[in-house]
Amino acid sequence: MSTQREAALRSAMETYTDPYLGIDLASAGAVKSVEIDGDRAVVLVTLCFPAGTYGTELAAALRERALGIEGIRQADIQVDWQIGSHAVKHNLKPIQGIRNIIVVASGKGGVGKSTTAANLALALAHEGAKVGLLDADIYGPSQPQMMGLSAERPSTTDQRSMVAPVAYGVKVMSVGFLVDVDQPMIWRGPMVTQALVQLLETTRWEELDYLVVDMPPGTGDTQLTLSQRVPVSGAIIVTTPQDIALLDARKGLRMFQKVEIPVLGIVENMSTHICSNCGHEEHIFGAGGGQRMAQQYGVALLAELPLDIRIREQTDGGKPTVVAEPDGPLARAYIELARRASAGLARSSLEGGAAFPSISIEDT
Repeated sequence: MSTQREAALRSAMETYTDPYLGIDLASAGAVKSVEIDGDRAVVLVTLCFPAGTYGTELAAALRERALGIEGIRQADIQVDWQIGSHAVKHNLKPIQGIRNIIVVASGKGGVGKSTTAANLALALAHEGAKVGLLDADIYGPSQPQMMGLSAERPSTTDQRSMVAPVAYGVKVMSVGFLVDVDQPMIWRGPMVTQALVQLLETTRWEELDYLVVDMPPGTGDTQLTLSQRVPVSGAIIVTTPQDIALLDARKGLRMFQKVEIPVLGIVENMSTHICSNCGHEEHIFGAGGGQRMAQQYGVALLAELPLDIRIREQTDGGKPTVVAEPDGPLARAYIELARRASAGLARSSLEGGAAFPSISIEDT
C-alpha cells in the first residue's frame, strides 16, 4: 500500500509543469526523492535555476498536490537548486569561475538596456545566484552610477588583476571606474574591444553563476568581438513597443542568430506608462510590438516592463528598483524576468539545443 502511495506521490510531483521551465518536473529531472512515513510525505526537488523566493511558491503548489493523495496528512516539500555551466560554442573555452554569461543588448539607444541589465543582475542575486555585472558600454558607462558605486575604484593586490567593487551582493566592473566621469573615451574600435576583453579577463570574478553583460547599443565591433572571443550562453534583446525601435531590435536579434549565440528572449521596455498622480496605465508607445516580434522569430517574450518614474528615480539614485522596493510590483516584474531568463537558459541545456553562454540584448 505504501509503495502504491509513493508511486502516486511521485507521479503527482513529476507531472507538475513548472511555469518558468515550461516542462514537467520529470522532464527537468528535478524530483530527486519521494518518501512516505506514515501519513507524512517528504519530497526533495532540485531546480536548475535560482529559486530563492520561487522555491516557496513551488513548494506550496506541490504540497497541495501531495495532500490530495489519500492517506497523506502532512507534506514536507524541500526545494533547492543547482546552477550548471552551459557548454560553449566551437573552440571557445569557459572563463574560469563563470558558469554562464548573459548579454543584455539592444538595436538602438534609449530603450532602457542598462536599467534592465542592472535590475536583471540584482534580481538573479535576489533569487540566490552569485552574480557579476560587466559594463561593456565603453563610450557611455553608466553602471557605476546606477549601482551606487560612483565613488568606488577597483583594487588590486598583484598589479595584474582587479577586484571588482560590490553593490547589493553583485560584483560590478566598468571602465567608468577607471576614468573621470567627464572624460570622453575618444577611442577607435580596436581599442574599445581590447578594453572590453581586458576588463573581462583581468577582473577577479571568483565564482559566479551568472555574469550579466550590459552591451553598447547597435551591431558593431564590440558585439562581433564578444561573439568571437567570449563564451556567451545566451542573449536578451531589449526594445520598446514602437515600430522604429523594433526595426533596430530585429537587426540586433538577427545578428546574434548569425553568430550562433542563442537568443533567450525579448524584453519590451516602456510597455505601458503609469501616471504618477492617478495610476492610470496606457500604451503611449503602442501595444504588442514585443509579442509580435517574439512570435515572428520564435523566441520568448520575457517581460513587458512599465514606464514608471520610480524606476528612473531609483536607478539615477544608485539604488535600482529590485533593491529599492524588493516587495513592490515593479521589482516583481524584474524578478519574473530573471526567473524566465535563467529557466530558459536551463531548459535549452536540458533539451541539448543551446550549448552556448547567454547574451541579453536591450535597447538603451
